[in-house]
Amino acid sequence: MLDSLATPLRLALVAEDPLARGALSRALSDQGGEGLSLVAAGTLAELEAARTEPPDVVLWDVGLRLNGAEGRLEAPDLGAPVLALVPDEAAGELALTAGARGLLFRDAASGALMAALQAVARGLAVFEPTLSLVRAAPRAAASLNSPEALTPREREVLALLAEGLSNKAIADRLAISEHTAKFHVNAVLAKLGVQRRTEAVVRAARLGLVTL
Repeated sequence: MLDSLATPLRLALVAEDPLARGALSRALSDQGGEGLSLVAAGTLAELEAARTEPPDVVLWDVGLRLNGAEGRLEAPDLGAPVLALVPDEAAGELALTAGARGLLFRDAASGALMAALQAVARGLAVFEPTLSLVRAAPRAAASLNSPEALTPREREVLALLAEGLSNKAIADRLAISEHTAKFHVNAVLAKLGVQRRTEAVVRAARLGLVTL
């Protein structure tokens, strides 16, 4: 997290397509001025292999087509929060599952992109407002104000879901069985009125329960 608004943002840019990488680099350079420092740019494999000092934020262009088998994505693990640029809502859900902290469409204006990068670097959640998976859910809000609001343990589980952890990883972190972790995850989904883990995280962020 940055110490000051005056601190230049140290950015790592991950894009498999060299043309997209070049276009983004130029756009950010034109927009950023002294507020942005592009410290690394390359493919996911190149930057993970380099293992240099962690940046403040990672900009991840997932591309026009999903490269992972069976519709899976692997988010960059560079020690910093990730803002993903996605082509559509389906890719957005996969990017969230993979660990992205924010989503914008690939054609986002450079000004909006800079603002989103600054926000994500400071621990805030930023989502493309037209994505249906980030629209507030009245049923979720109502359930959280009812006697069946999340228990302290369920809030712990929700926070770990926001980190993108699997049921097994949640169980290990909380020193409980995987079966118990799955039970708590299902309870969180039910109380938030959703069916998917990604929806639970996004709705919880909209309701102020977690910070992505």
